[in-house]
Amino acid sequence: MDKVSILVAVYNAEKYLQTCLDSLLAQTHHDIEVICIDDCSTDSSLSILRTYAKRDARIRVFSLDENKGQAHARNVGLAQSTGDYVCMLDADDWFSDDAIQQAVSVFKNNEATDAVLFDVMMEYDGRQEAYAMPDFKALTGPEAFRMSLSWAIHGLYMVRASIHRKWPYDETCRLYSDDNTTRIHYLASREVRRCRGIYHYRQHPASATHAVSVKRFDYLKAAESMKRQLELMGVSENIMAEYEQQRWLILIDTYMFYHCHANELDCNERSYGLGELERAWRTTDTDRLPDALKRKFGYRHAPTWGLFRVQEWLYFSLRAILGRNRK
Repeated sequence: MDKVSILVAVYNAEKYLQTCLDSLLAQTHHDIEVICIDDCSTDSSLSILRTYAKRDARIRVFSLDENKGQAHARNVGLAQSTGDYVCMLDADDWFSDDAIQQAVSVFKNNEATDAVLFDVMMEYDGRQEAYAMPDFKALTGPEAFRMSLSWAIHGLYMVRASIHRKWPYDETCRLYSDDNTTRIHYLASREVRRCRGIYHYRQHPASATHAVSVKRFDYLKAAESMKRQLELMGVSENIMAEYEQQRWLILIDTYMFYHCHANELDCNERSYGLGELERAWRTTDTDRLPDALKRKFGYRHAPTWGLFRVQEWLYFSLRAILGRNRK
């Protein structure tokens, strides 16, 4: 019972897709199914997928009629999966030849383990950099959840299919949904471990996490969705309070983005961004925020939205003078 389902959501990835698929067919663990979901690509991605599917019956290809984003595409693949374990691989990334075998070995040797992290190699143009994580043998689910809030541990992992099917990808917004899903999976796990199989994670400077884009405000929607999912899970008040603090920090960070880049957004984008910021401000449960944070200038909730905006303008203007704003 060691079958692994690998979900590959594909959108206009012709430049990288062969490297991705070749790495999967080279896996030393052979009991795999590669479920590729083409999300209405306009390049030759679908043709490449079908060519590989003819070469190896373990590759299954699904073509969507409408582009609904990565989370939806992965959920389509998840619904078709038959493996005992599930992991995802982005269409522009690749695994080391032994990655799947390494992860499966950890599961087989540790009955209580529900999620296994790969080692991650960040791939930049012309250089590599290992994702630095604290050294650990095993984490409880809550421990892994807490560490994932700051990404002290990353979100590239294999999980038992029973957990993944209970908690599929969050389709609330097109971006950042995998962040939520990762944290839910960690929290739902009895034990989280790591393996030495390598996930090669290609970095693109123009991606949503690096570019100036109105999509950055979707992070606020994703954080709100995460809060709702935690409530559905019935987690402890301590976990809820920790995440509400995280949601507040996300709001402050996103306001800094707005402060630094408002002039690079058009009128409608600025209006949308401010609306999302205000909605996040109004829905924050201030009783769950620590007193130290509520007293800190720049982080105070403030009695009104207008006063909060004045505080943020002063705070980030002073930080700009000191050269401390992250853009």
